[in-house]
Amino acid sequence: MKLLHRLTQPLGVPSLQGSKQLWTHWKTRLHQMSSSHPSLRKLLPSTRSSQPLTVSSNGSSGQPNGQTVSKLKMSPGSASRSYLLVAVTVASLTSVIGHRFYNAPKLDVGKAAPQTIFAPAATTVEDTKATEEKRKVARKEATSVLMLDPLINERIEQTIQQHLNQGNELRQLAGSFPFAKTAILSLPVQTYLRQASAQDWNQIATAANRVPTRLEIAAARREPKTVGLDANQQKAFTELRSYRRTVDATGYSTLVEAITRARSRYVVAFKSLPQAPAPETINPVGKPVYNASLLNLTDPEWRQTQTRTLQAADRILAQGIPTGLPQSILDEAVKLQVKDWVPAEAETIATNMLLASLQPNLVRDEIQTRLMAERAAQDVKPEMVSIRQGEAIVHAGETITTADFALLDDFKLSRRGVDWVGLMGFGIVIGGAVGVYWLLERRFHPGMRCRDRVLIVLLTLSTPVLLALHVPSTNLPAVGLLVGSFYGSPLGVAVAVLLTFCLPIGTVLPVSHLLSSTVGGILCGFMAGRLRSREELALLGAGVGVVQGVLYLLFNVVSGAGLYTLLGSTVIHGLIGLAWSIVAIGISPYLEQLFDLVTTIRLVELANPNRPLLKQLAAKTPGTFQHTLFVATLAEAAARSLGCNVELVRAGTLYHDIGKMHDPLGFIENQMGGPNKHDLIDNPWKSAEIIKKHVSEGIVMARKYRLPKAVQSFIPEHQGTMMIAYFYHQAQQRVQDGLAQGKSMPPIKEAEFQYDGPAPQSRETGIVMLADSCEAALRSLKDATPKEALSMINKILRARWQDKQLIESGLTREEMSQIAAVFVEVWQQSNHQRIAYPSKPVSIQSSASKV
Repeated sequence: MKLLHRLTQPLGVPSLQGSKQLWTHWKTRLHQMSSSHPSLRKLLPSTRSSQPLTVSSNGSSGQPNGQTVSKLKMSPGSASRSYLLVAVTVASLTSVIGHRFYNAPKLDVGKAAPQTIFAPAATTVEDTKATEEKRKVARKEATSVLMLDPLINERIEQTIQQHLNQGNELRQLAGSFPFAKTAILSLPVQTYLRQASAQDWNQIATAANRVPTRLEIAAARREPKTVGLDANQQKAFTELRSYRRTVDATGYSTLVEAITRARSRYVVAFKSLPQAPAPETINPVGKPVYNASLLNLTDPEWRQTQTRTLQAADRILAQGIPTGLPQSILDEAVKLQVKDWVPAEAETIATNMLLASLQPNLVRDEIQTRLMAERAAQDVKPEMVSIRQGEAIVHAGETITTADFALLDDFKLSRRGVDWVGLMGFGIVIGGAVGVYWLLERRFHPGMRCRDRVLIVLLTLSTPVLLALHVPSTNLPAVGLLVGSFYGSPLGVAVAVLLTFCLPIGTVLPVSHLLSSTVGGILCGFMAGRLRSREELALLGAGVGVVQGVLYLLFNVVSGAGLYTLLGSTVIHGLIGLAWSIVAIGISPYLEQLFDLVTTIRLVELANPNRPLLKQLAAKTPGTFQHTLFVATLAEAAARSLGCNVELVRAGTLYHDIGKMHDPLGFIENQMGGPNKHDLIDNPWKSAEIIKKHVSEGIVMARKYRLPKAVQSFIPEHQGTMMIAYFYHQAQQRVQDGLAQGKSMPPIKEAEFQYDGPAPQSRETGIVMLADSCEAALRSLKDATPKEALSMINKILRARWQDKQLIESGLTREEMSQIAAVFVEVWQQSNHQRIAYPSKPVSIQSSASKV
């Protein structure tokens, strides 16, 4: 009931007389409420509409993805053209992509022979498939070529040097050895004295210090062994006693002190030796490198051990250690290198050190290995098949082998031709892909024109055509970037994904090339619809090149290819991705002009005040240019508030009054206080013709400068079919005055004082009409309150609504209130209060004295 009550409320109409007026009123109400009540749309009669605008989805608007469209029913002719385009698209894509089905043999390997086929002549042919299989085996079994890895060698040398440094630290703790001259104490005695127990050392020192009696001297001469001492102790005792006899007490004390210091430092160094792990955890390379023998080496022996251990390591590394070498073989090789090369006492230490440091240093040389494999494959002799005339190639029911197929194909008996079944199946796949795209188009870009679909078909066809021309990579990045820029990210991504799904079925393409290009195409399609400048597109192209190169590298590394050989191919593949992006950016302006496309980037470029047409507008009609700037400010704010395409509104507003350049002084804003041209003309009919002409002349200028149709539509639609009220009323007054004087006056034709239209066909052009109508009124308000300004704007908007200028724009009554509030807000910002400066300068000194 509330809805019916709203429908019957008059919209500024004083009375409704007759059924015709009642139906006209109801029809107007239905149009106004259809957007908020979808169920009422079926009551609406068909309305006049111009070609719907097709705008890039980069901006934001009330429609999905920002396109500005008129939601009209498709005419029968338009529907038939769409169906025809779909059929042509499916047929063309199937024929271009599915070229592998054109020359397919009916009698192929693995199929059963329908009949016995005899050889028409004797021949010998090569079984190419069998030969290729043998060559694959030869490539796979080819010996790998190994090369030394300098990085591994460097790590091994660093590890050995770390072990040597550890040995130096341990020997510094033990002190120099020998600690005394060998003429005083022999090396075995010095070795024994350092590691003897405290009790043994005390016993030797006591025996050496005691002065023997004559009887003990005589007994020692008869039996030179001291009672209670073992062989080592006896030798040490003998050498100490002998030295004591040759020196005084001070010299002997110095020797004893040296022995004591050497013993003390030896104990500290011995405790610092690395401990051996438990036997069950020991592995060939897990043994400790050093033991007590390190401390028993003389300083010259240790220096020789260090030098020769490094030399032995260099010899082993130069020979190379392959991966998988048994540990026993490596142990034996190290022992052979160390034996008789380092001091005998240091052989164990050098062996342990090398085994703890060495590791495989031979890696696969991919380039040489591939060359070797290819050489081995080329050495494989072709597999030849011979047959005599009249001999059966294959019997009925037998499975055709590779040898049989080689003979059949050589005799032209394989029955090659179009694989209609496969081609029809592939056509069904293409049809499904086109159907998926169609659904996505209706969801994200329902206002697409026929020419737009033709462009997408051509871009899609370019990929298989370039593959047929043996271009080394697909152009999916370029296709994704162009479709995403023109029609939005969803369609850009969809085209790249659907092409990726269809290409492997109908063409032969390496997986790494396809997948890396696919990711590049998806990235371009996803990002292109969100960018606002060609510089950002250029950065996107560089990013796509990097991503495509890295993915190409990863796909080939996972497949087992060598890293070193892939670096060059990776760089080339990345540059190809960048090149496709550059190609797309380069051709996009031509496609925009050729297919009348409006992208956000193009709109931003058109709104540049340095464009030739805008520079002429500012120079020839400065008043109109200032009027245009304020209208653009109002319209942009309203478009942003309603979620419309702001870039389109800005560009359309800047060009909506360019037709005034045909006669600048015919419009009051350009007269600059001078005489009014229309007062001099004194003919309302001619004045109305001048005013109307700014629309027709504006369209001519827009076409001359090749403005997009989406921008051109603002020129006629911002005036719609409104009356030129001032001169219309002036003409009426002239006619009335003439009739009052008894003159014969011709009737006034309203068409002479009415713009040709059409009325606004989109929310964007409707907003510009309202902003253009309110601009002069808002400029005239100086000391008005916001409430008074809002009241004036509402009157103007109500007049446009009652005049049915907005019936086809898609704007609702609720949005009209929102637009009015936005206009007042912008007016307040541009009409803010300023400080009232005094007319005479104020004396600061006098003011200060008063304070």
